[in-house]
Amino acid sequence: MTEKNIVSLENMLPERLFIVPLSGKPIFPGIFTPLMIVSHQDIATVENALTKAGGILGLTMLKDDESEDENPVSIDDLYSVGTVAKIVKKINLPDGGMNIFISTLKRFRITNPLTRHTPIAAEVEYLDEKFDKGSNLKALTQAILSEMKQISENNPLFSEEMRLNMVNIDQPGKIADFVASILNVDRKEQQDILETLDIRERMEKVIIFIKKEQELLRIQKKIQRKINEKIEKSQREYFLKEEMKAIRKELGLPVDSKDSEYARFKEAIEGFQLTGEVKEEVEQELEKFSMMDSNSPEFGITRNYLSTIVSLPWNKMSEDKLDIKKAKSILDKDHYGLKDVKERIIEFLSVKKLKKDSKGSILCLVGPPGVGKTSVGRSIARAMNREFFRFSVGGMKDEAEIKGHRRTYIGAMPGKIIQGLKITKTANPVFMIDEIDKMGSSYQGDPSSALLEVLDPEQNVSFRDNYLNLPFDISNVMFITTANTLDTIPGPLRDRMEIIRIAGYIRQEKVKIAEKYLLPKSLAANGLDKSQVHYSPETLSIIAENYVRESGVRNLEKALDRIHRKIAKAIVLDGKSCPIEVTPDTLVEYLGKPRFPEEELKVPSRPGMVVGLAWTNFGGDTLMIETVRTPGHEGFQLTGQMGDVMKESANIAYTYVRTVAEKFGVGKDAFENYKYHLHIPEGATPKDGPSAGITMATALLSLIRGKQVKSGFAMTGELSLTGDVLPIGGLKEKTIAARRNMVKNIIIPKQNQKDLDEIPSYIKKGITFHPVSRMEEVIETVF
Repeated sequence: MTEKNIVSLENMLPERLFIVPLSGKPIFPGIFTPLMIVSHQDIATVENALTKAGGILGLTMLKDDESEDENPVSIDDLYSVGTVAKIVKKINLPDGGMNIFISTLKRFRITNPLTRHTPIAAEVEYLDEKFDKGSNLKALTQAILSEMKQISENNPLFSEEMRLNMVNIDQPGKIADFVASILNVDRKEQQDILETLDIRERMEKVIIFIKKEQELLRIQKKIQRKINEKIEKSQREYFLKEEMKAIRKELGLPVDSKDSEYARFKEAIEGFQLTGEVKEEVEQELEKFSMMDSNSPEFGITRNYLSTIVSLPWNKMSEDKLDIKKAKSILDKDHYGLKDVKERIIEFLSVKKLKKDSKGSILCLVGPPGVGKTSVGRSIARAMNREFFRFSVGGMKDEAEIKGHRRTYIGAMPGKIIQGLKITKTANPVFMIDEIDKMGSSYQGDPSSALLEVLDPEQNVSFRDNYLNLPFDISNVMFITTANTLDTIPGPLRDRMEIIRIAGYIRQEKVKIAEKYLLPKSLAANGLDKSQVHYSPETLSIIAENYVRESGVRNLEKALDRIHRKIAKAIVLDGKSCPIEVTPDTLVEYLGKPRFPEEELKVPSRPGMVVGLAWTNFGGDTLMIETVRTPGHEGFQLTGQMGDVMKESANIAYTYVRTVAEKFGVGKDAFENYKYHLHIPEGATPKDGPSAGITMATALLSLIRGKQVKSGFAMTGELSLTGDVLPIGGLKEKTIAARRNMVKNIIIPKQNQKDLDEIPSYIKKGITFHPVSRMEEVIETVF
């Protein structure tokens, strides 16, 4: 009876409809559903439909879901295809709104708008479904019902009424419409299904959406299963832990991990026998820890703090090995030379033997790279039977790296000093602080200022780390710092350290170091034995002089490694028989052509050229000062990447030479009609300092006199404007550099004569030193 009424009603549908815009999803034909009407325009549309159209209403979806809220709705904002519905019942709501119950009947398409804005009315045409009689709609219907059955069984959102409706619908098109309306499908895709008139095509689209829904449900079930497993596991663990607590309580053991940790902390702290402020503060923290809930955010912070406290060596020290001869033997065995360093360690041990409670020492080893500054720290610790801890402060910009972070910060931890004590587990280790001359500073603080307290014997008795916030005695620690130069170390920090300079090595020393230390180490590293490879001292001397000319021995070790890798390859691939003799003739095969051949020695070849001596962060070096002049207006040009101090020295030298030129028969024309150019080769290397003053003055005087200086001479000294020769630094390093360059005569300031006593005799051997106090003496010596 109902079906006949619907059919007759569909045949009586009006050609003009009042249309209500839908902001949600489209409503399909064959649906009985309530509809909430809120806006005044839509209420007016419903009233018009009831009074003028017999309760027949058009429902069309908005293209943009939000357009209804922002602007008045126009017919252009609607999709052209919608659903016609019969208003079954109307309920007016207290807030002025309206609730209507509708029964949707059929699809329609807007053909001619009668009003463009709400209340919207339009002429429409009703759309009939299309289907191919040959198409197997029954199979598609069964497929949809079967697939939907799987979804509905596993989804509590599908009510029993929905399941019954699906089974009772007998028309394939309506089944597709009903399923599309209850699936979680995007509004635009639902509109696409509404506009699909071909039943087979519509059903195929619905099946695709059903498959997507099934995949979504499968993933949801998988996630839910994992969550359930975790919940079950945590519940099981909770019950087991509760049982364990009950058992431990019966046995009189600590009930949980917190109790066992408390007992461990308490036992350790009592064993330290702390006093004063430290005891009071630690006991307060321990008491707070005992009363704290293990789920509290503060619990982990307090536990980590107490763990740090109990891991520190409050009263544990390693026993110093005070056998002076044995300590000296260890130092000699590990390192060649380094006389000053070894002597200072022996002095320290001697004082320790006489005075048991003597404190630690603070040494600063200054020298070029590769001379053994860092490695000597480990040898010192071994000689003294102490633990060793090394850390580098090169590039460090944060003060907290030294003194730690305050506990208020997340992830706070102690500074390097306290960390080192935790690792070494003794209160008197040897601490090696590397690259102390390369520290930076930033908005996070100045690490060099933080080191002032660490390296001050008067203050480090009660060093206070920001994390601990407790005084800790680090005065028994022996601090050894390393640097390439003292220039970048702040004055207050430099004053706290005992400076020991380590000069570079000469060729003979490098040969000894190679024979005693580098060769055995390199052979072992490359899988070779002493019996397989032989070197003569002459071969090692040539490698050190012609291939790796430097202050240290780092590149010498690399050269030996390179040789040994090639030998290992020859033994394995070519079956070369051992022992293999490395001779001067075979060096080219292993290392290529010499990088520093004999003919590259710096020798003045014409007037205006003089060899000077310089000191750099990498040790001593020789500089060839070159001068030329060209006709033109008076001028003085400098090149060679000189620093400000060196430029000032060059200008002083030029002014001095101009002042004394007449004494050597040189007139004013030599300056007024010429432009002078002074250059120091290796322009990419920065150069600075005043010690090249006499060298530049000599080069200029040589040029204007047209007289070449004697060969075999090098010089160093600062020049004053009146001709005084002032003292310089780094004489030992400069002497070593001169020796490498086969220099036989060195002119030095008279005030540096005392420094010659500190230079070993084997370095000075064969070199004549000429101390001078005035520039006139330099001129007399070299011309």
